[in-house]
Amino acid sequence: MTRPALLALADGRVFRGEALGASGEGHGEVVFNTSMTGYQEILTDPSYRGQMVCMTYPLIGNYGINPEDVESRRPWVSGFIVKEACPFPSSWRARLPLDDYLRDNHIVGIQGIDTRALTRHLRDHGAQEGIISTEEPDGARLADRARALPGLVGRDLVTEVTVRAPHGWSEGPWDLARGYTSAPASRFKVVAFDSGIKQNILRCLVGLGCTVEVVPADTPAAAVLERKPDGVFLSNGPGDPEAVPYLIETVRGLIGRTPIFGICLGNQILGLAFGGSTYKLPFGHHGGNHPVSDLATGDVWITSQNHNYAVDAGSLPERARVSMTNLTDGSVEGIVAEELAAEGIQFHPEAGPGPHDALGVFARFVDRCRRPR
Repeated sequence: MTRPALLALADGRVFRGEALGASGEGHGEVVFNTSMTGYQEILTDPSYRGQMVCMTYPLIGNYGINPEDVESRRPWVSGFIVKEACPFPSSWRARLPLDDYLRDNHIVGIQGIDTRALTRHLRDHGAQEGIISTEEPDGARLADRARALPGLVGRDLVTEVTVRAPHGWSEGPWDLARGYTSAPASRFKVVAFDSGIKQNILRCLVGLGCTVEVVPADTPAAAVLERKPDGVFLSNGPGDPEAVPYLIETVRGLIGRTPIFGICLGNQILGLAFGGSTYKLPFGHHGGNHPVSDLATGDVWITSQNHNYAVDAGSLPERARVSMTNLTDGSVEGIVAEELAAEGIQFHPEAGPGPHDALGVFARFVDRCRRPR
């Protein structure tokens, strides 16, 4: 028996469909993701804290859920929106269907709506707060409540996803024949700030010979330098980067004293630490098909992305320059300060299941760790 569900946006647009996952309500900023696969990685990406994700591909869940492809300790989305959720997955790795996984993790979703119409609405009117409900039948009342939600601007969501205590990481990249591999011989020590870090990032670092220690986002610079790292990694994460002043200040104290590499939120934090500013994109970049241009080489990479904010190119000081741009809207996709051994990228080279055009940026970071200082 199907259960009715409603999705109401803050601007009054209402979509009626069928419940997916748990009963009840979920609320957050509604964004769309253009990936055709990788829904399990999306669900468990801490960068989606405070957001509800609409998948543009019409059939989601056809290969089920397995315990190997998670990106963190649990799913973080506030709600999940699909055209059709496959009830009978077909994969030798599947352990349970998408609907069961969402229900087990108390995530409210909706299916059976026109996700193309929702996506076009968000492109035209911007990402906005919304509520999915299996309890409230009145769309107008639900939209009124969505308008009262706080939004992402100015909210520190990093504190909600970061680890509470430092820990090591030794698992390497996945291999078809062996599964996740063990760490090779260690060559470098890397301290990784967890602002919502994805596990595949850690695997990429381990696979290149790094001994990785993951630390909470509020770890001060002095505590990092005491560890005598060969390099520091700044992770992805959710929310407004300017709402994380403690991490900005920490990174400011590390610039020039150790090689630094940041991904996604880490790129924004690095830009702010240099004295730049950030701004919120109208509907963000979420998907696996974003073209990025390397300004130094002219190479174009197809990348996976998941961010709502970008660095303002005009705000960067002379010691840091824009290294990459998005070919769709011209936004900043990378910054670098070569003399200070610091680089940030806005996309995800490690993304599961891909694309992996830009995996070489990890080797570039490791090369900076190798150089004498």
